Amino acid sequence: MMGLLHSAGGELTPNAEDAEILVVNTCSFIDSAKQESVNTILEMVQHKQANGGRAQRLIVAGCLVERYRDEIRRNIPEVDAVVGTGELEAILNAAGLTPKSAPQDSPFNILPQSNIHPQALAARAHSAVHQHSHPTEQGTQLQLEHAKELGKKKGVIPSGGAAAAEGSAVSFRAEGDLREKQGRFSREAWDGATAALPEYLYSDETPRILSTPRSSAYIKIAEGCDHPCSFCIIPQLRGKFRSRRMSSIVAEAENLIAQGVREITLIGQDTTCYGEDLGLTDGLAQLLEALAALPGLKWLRFLYTYPNKVTTRLLETMARHDNIAKYLDVPLQHASASVLKRMKRGGNAQIFLDLIEKARRTVPGIVIRTSFIVGFPGETEEDYKELEAFIKAARIDWLGVFTYSDEEGAKAFELNAELKVPERTIQGRRRKLMKLQQKISAKAKAEWVGREIDLLIEGESEETELLWEGRTIQHAPEIDGKVFINDFGPHEELVRGTFYRAEITESHDYDVVARIIE
Repeated sequence: MMGLLHSAGGELTPNAEDAEILVVNTCSFIDSAKQESVNTILEMVQHKQANGGRAQRLIVAGCLVERYRDEIRRNIPEVDAVVGTGELEAILNAAGLTPKSAPQDSPFNILPQSNIHPQALAARAHSAVHQHSHPTEQGTQLQLEHAKELGKKKGVIPSGGAAAAEGSAVSFRAEGDLREKQGRFSREAWDGATAALPEYLYSDETPRILSTPRSSAYIKIAEGCDHPCSFCIIPQLRGKFRSRRMSSIVAEAENLIAQGVREITLIGQDTTCYGEDLGLTDGLAQLLEALAALPGLKWLRFLYTYPNKVTTRLLETMARHDNIAKYLDVPLQHASASVLKRMKRGGNAQIFLDLIEKARRTVPGIVIRTSFIVGFPGETEEDYKELEAFIKAARIDWLGVFTYSDEEGAKAFELNAELKVPERTIQGRRRKLMKLQQKISAKAKAEWVGREIDLLIEGESEETELLWEGRTIQHAPEIDGKVFINDFGPHEELVRGTFYRAEITESHDYDVVARIIE
C-alpha cells in the first residue's frame, strides 16, 4: 500500500499531526491484535478531530476490515473508507489519488534509514515508516500505521506448469478447492465482510516501499492458507493458498539486491506449500536454489513451514548452500496426539522428534524455532505433561508459547464450553513452559562462547547506548535473541547494515555478548 500511494504522488510522513490522510492497517488474528488495532484507530480519530490538525481522511485497512467491515463503519463513523485484504489497489481511490501513467525507473522506492520513526509501525517492530528523500511537490501527506508491503495482483503459472502471460487467473491447490466445498472458508458466522474470498497477489512490478532497514527485506512468496487448523481464522481472512510465479519472486529479489539488500526472508502463511498450485513438486526447494545463486545475496531464510511438508529435498537444499540459513521455523503447536487431533493438525511427539532429528542430521548446525499453544479446549494435565516432556527431549533453540485465544469463526470456538480450560490454568502452564525453556536456552547459549561468527550490525541497543546490537544468520529479525556488542575491536565505530566478524565472549538466557575482531 505504501508503494502504491507513493507512486501515485503521496508523500509518506511518520507524524500523524502532519498527515492529511491517516491509514491504519490492522490485524484481527487474536484478541490482543484486535484490541491494538481498535486502539490505534481511535487514536487516529483523535488526530482527525484535533483542533488545528491537518487530517482530512481516515482509512482503515487489513484483516480487521475483512472481518468487521460493517461494524467498523457503524460504530466508528469518523472512518472515511475501508480496504480489505483482497482489495489493496482500492487504497488509491480511498485516498483520493489516481495512478500515474508515466513509468518509473524502478518499481522499488527504498527510503533512507535515517528517517525511521521507531513507533510508526507498532504492530511490526522490525518495520518502520520512512520519509522519502525526494518528496513530490504538493504531494499528499500520508501516515501509515501497521503498514505491510503488499501490492498489485498479477497472474501465475497455471497448474499445468506451462509459462503463462501476465494477468492469468490465479490458480489454487486441489486441497484448497476441496476445503472450500467443505466450508473451510465460510464467513456466514461473521458480522463483517461477505464478499468473495481475497485472490490478491503482488508481483515484482508492484510499487513497494522497503520499510525494513536497508540491508534486509521480506518477500511474500504466497498468500492464503488451505489448512484446516481449528484454532485459526487466517483462511477466512486471506483466502485459499496461492503462489506467486517463481520468475516474479526472483526478479523482486534481484531488484532488492541491486539496491543494497543483503538478507532476504521469504514469508507466507505456509511457505512449504509453495508452488503446489503451479504444478511444482518441492517448489520451495526449487525457489531456494534459484535465489541462492543470485550474486550479492549473503543471507536467505524462509519462515512458517508446516511439519509434514518439510521434505528431504528441502533439508538437503538448505545444507548445500552456505547463504541459506541453517534455520527451520516449524510451528508445531502441541505434542499431544489428542490435542493435535482436535486442532486438526495431526502428528504426535514421536513424529516431531523424528523430524527434528532428521533436520539436525541432514543440516549440520541447524537451529530449530517453533511455537506452541497451551490451553486449547480439552487440554488435560496429562496433555500438558506430554508437551513438557517433548520440550525437554527436543531441546528447541528458539521457542515461543502462546495462550489459546477463543476466536469466533474458528472451529474450536464451537467446541463444548465444558472443554474450555480456565484462564488461570492456561497462564500457569505457559509460565512453567517458559521457565523450562529458559533453562534449556541458557545451557545452549553457554555453548556459543568462544565461537567466531558473521554478524549483521543493527545499531545501538534499545536497552543502553553503551551497547550495540546485531544478529547472526541463526537469528531471524525481531523474533529471536540478540547479540550485544561491547567491544568494537579495530573499529572506532560500526556501520548499521554492515557485516562484521565477531567472537562470542559471554552468554545469558537468550542473548549473547560479542566483540568485533574484523
